[in-house]
Amino acid sequence: MIRVLLGGDVVGSRGCAFAVRAVRSLRDRVDVVILNGENSADGNGITRSSAESLYTVCDVITTGNHAFRRREFTEQYDDLSYVLRPANYPEGTPGRGVCLIDKGSYRLAVMNICGTAFMDDLDNPFECAERLLTGIDTKNIILDFHAEATSEKKAMGFFLDGKVSAVMGTHTHVQTADEIILPHGTAYISDVGMCGTELSVLGVEASLAVRKQRYKLPVRFEEAAGEQIFCGAIVTIDERSGRAAEISRVQIREKDLK
Repeated sequence: MIRVLLGGDVVGSRGCAFAVRAVRSLRDRVDVVILNGENSADGNGITRSSAESLYTVCDVITTGNHAFRRREFTEQYDDLSYVLRPANYPEGTPGRGVCLIDKGSYRLAVMNICGTAFMDDLDNPFECAERLLTGIDTKNIILDFHAEATSEKKAMGFFLDGKVSAVMGTHTHVQTADEIILPHGTAYISDVGMCGTELSVLGVEASLAVRKQRYKLPVRFEEAAGEQIFCGAIVTIDERSGRAAEISRVQIREKDLK
């Protein structure tokens, strides 16, 4: 059995530091670690520094609609093979949307795709997923589906049921309680949550988010201070069939590690 952890959107430098601590506390429970790092830089986006920090404890870093928020990191996608950007960006965009982890006794593919409902107008995510699957030579496949709409995420889960090991949602920063093994053996959860300050608005200082929503004026967001929480999900996969045997949510609060 392969035990795979997907940690939700890591927010800022505090989130990075706590994600490292949290993953280390789980290392005896998991074989492969994937972290979504698209908000790992202070102010959102990803930098080489935040990527390298997360890579000390994970195998792959996924991203999403903030993948290219930091202009200076854009070309880094071609240099850092462990950092993915959504596969449904246009052809010619730096980076890759799928990678293969070879552990010797088994191989695991990780796909990264963005949804398009209420988000950027990228290539059709369902068609993109089908194209990616034609080039993957393993039954053990995890999809980080970075999407806003629950309906689009659910549809992707059923669309890929039996074709991948797990469809796991990111982007909303709010962990959902709908983890399930679908009828044909694919594990599903709408969103695995975030790693960031718990008393915040998606990791952002709450007063700034309130000001933005209330007055509709430009506001420079700042990472909230306070106790951190790490959210994610662990999927157990039968490496011979690629079918998921179990999926469970993970929440680790800073007080749990003191």
